[in-house]
Amino acid sequence: MSEAVALREKLSEVEKRYEEVERTLGRPEVASDAKEYAKLAKEHAALEEVVTCFREWRKVHAELEDSKDLLEDSDPEVRDLAQEEIAGLSQRATQLEDQLHLLLLPSDPLDEKNVILEIRAGTGGEEASLFAADLFRMYSHYAEQRHWRMEVLSSSPTGLGGFKEIISMITGKKAYSRLKFEGGVHRVQRVPETEASGRIHTSAVTVAVLPEAGEVDIAIDEKELRIDVFRSSGPGGQSVNTTDSAVRITHLPTNLVVSCQDEKSQHKNKTKALKILRSRLLERAQEEQHAEITASRRSMVGSGDRSERIRTYNFPQSRMTDHRINMTLHTLERILDGELDPVVDALVTSHQAEMLHTEAG
Repeated sequence: MSEAVALREKLSEVEKRYEEVERTLGRPEVASDAKEYAKLAKEHAALEEVVTCFREWRKVHAELEDSKDLLEDSDPEVRDLAQEEIAGLSQRATQLEDQLHLLLLPSDPLDEKNVILEIRAGTGGEEASLFAADLFRMYSHYAEQRHWRMEVLSSSPTGLGGFKEIISMITGKKAYSRLKFEGGVHRVQRVPETEASGRIHTSAVTVAVLPEAGEVDIAIDEKELRIDVFRSSGPGGQSVNTTDSAVRITHLPTNLVVSCQDEKSQHKNKTKALKILRSRLLERAQEEQHAEITASRRSMVGSGDRSERIRTYNFPQSRMTDHRINMTLHTLERILDGELDPVVDALVTSHQAEMLHTEAG
């Protein structure tokens, strides 16, 4: 069986399922069941792009066959016209086929999730903390551009305006699908404001991107938690609150510890800490169940050492280099202002190419 025939058969099955779901959605008993309707509507939406592309591909192939028949026409002008049409239609058929191969790749079930974004200063002291703040601003601007909502869950600011650590929640359409390649060590090369001699310093910041876990994904037994409360502190350790509103949650089976102190309300801090804990537990479960698919957090962020980098931001040359795909852009200021799409698009394309190669193999 040729590849084209196999593809057509596979897509015909997808089209049948799409039409079946469409008919089912029109039934009164399904329309009155909100949960079942939502589930089928989601499947219908997921199949729609594939089916639309397949129908156009099939139409183009039919037109291509008709044009080929005209090559036998006795009129040379008709034959020339047919030749032109065949060239254009063949190109369009190839484009649609490539698109269909991408659409048929297995989707990451986590792609639709919201994101817990954790940014931590690594090697480099205060300069690393300042760059952690720069990266936080970069992702904040990117979230704004994509109409996502960003909420800080926890932060440890430094006296000079940096962050030892800042954890935030990003809520929006396909947030995880766009940000999942950001996890790793981000290296910065620049002259710090505190450097009198003008020497270039190299520092590192670690970024972890975790899919948000809901109560359905991860059930937490309250009996397995130790919850401690304490007073919030600001840069330098000074107390910034007169009540014990800060919360530290320890998940006893795994010994994972999460602290939140940004809110004045103990209840709000506990809610935020549980969000972070669920996402870390989901990631741990993903690592255990799908080790070959999901990179472990340890390999994602490494130790924060300068050598374990996925990306370098070089200020003197206004250069950003992503070492995984050997991509270099000399638009550093725009990237740090949130123009991340060129980098993210390239990473997504590279990942899809690897998946296509694996599927073909």
